[in-house]
Amino acid sequence: MSVTIRTVLAVLLVSLVSMIPARAQSVGQVQGNTADSTAFAAVIEGQIAAFARDDADAAFALASPDIRRAFMTAERFMQMVRSGFQPVYRPRAYSFGDPAMIEGTPVQPVQVIGPDGRGVVALYRMERQSDGSWRIAGVTLHPTGERGI
Repeated sequence: MSVTIRTVLAVLLVSLVSMIPARAQSVGQVQGNTADSTAFAAVIEGQIAAFARDDADAAFALASPDIRRAFMTAERFMQMVRSGFQPVYRPRAYSFGDPAMIEGTPVQPVQVIGPDGRGVVALYRMERQSDGSWRIAGVTLHPTGERGI
């Protein structure tokens, strides 16, 4: 397997999240516990499971209020996910990295093998709600160039 520029860039991106203490710190270090990282994984897994069932309402409910306002309906949200976020909409496999704080925002990296077998790092921005729960405030996909199962 050859190492591509995308792979190197993705590894550097994930490494930077954990190496720049002024800008990125582990969530556990910043907040003093790992309960939030467990909550992040539960929310993200819940949304991925909702995508697998094509349950637009359940997936939309796990998005932040700003995301819900932007798309206005669960169907519009699902249309956007289906068209632009296939790796998280229909992942073959995924695993969680260590969460981090980037410029004051909690971020959960997830390594994903998409339906086409290509790898991406999905960076989930998480937002705490007034009731203490977490919601997904956005996702960016960063291709790694890796091929999966």
